[in-house]
Amino acid sequence: MTPRDPLPFDPILRAASLWSERIGPATTMAAVTSVMRVQQILLSAVDALLRPHGLTFARYEALVLLTFSRTGRLPMRVMGERLQLHPTSVTNIVDRLQADGLVRRIPHPTDRRATLVEITEEGAARMEEATGAVTAVDFGLIGLDGEEQAQLTALLGKVRHAAGDFD
Repeated sequence: MTPRDPLPFDPILRAASLWSERIGPATTMAAVTSVMRVQQILLSAVDALLRPHGLTFARYEALVLLTFSRTGRLPMRVMGERLQLHPTSVTNIVDRLQADGLVRRIPHPTDRRATLVEITEEGAARMEEATGAVTAVDFGLIGLDGEEQAQLTALLGKVRHAAGDFD
């Protein structure tokens, strides 16, 4: 379904009604299905906004993370921890960013086993341009005001905390 061709009913509420009739309480199923659908909507919106900048959301997040660091560089291990990604995924992201000239790998000054990833001037400029694109439309999160967005973040934070995402 495209935004121009909406269904005449909410399919998640319809599924919840049928679930209740045939299986049992549907509150959790409806909540999880709603979160998954909203994730699809947001990823589609953000990917469309980042594509003209030659970025995916994962690569964009990596550039933002490097920009937020005090020195514009971080060990790859730290990037993986902060982005909550497997080391192989971080390597793939950094490979792509490096191929595009947006980051460079440099030896760690005190740990020969570690590699630092440093954002380049082009990477910082690309990140700024992409940030303008995604923030102009609130990352595609439409239909909620600022207070509701804060409530959503707090509620999802409870789920993430319970799952062990952070202490």
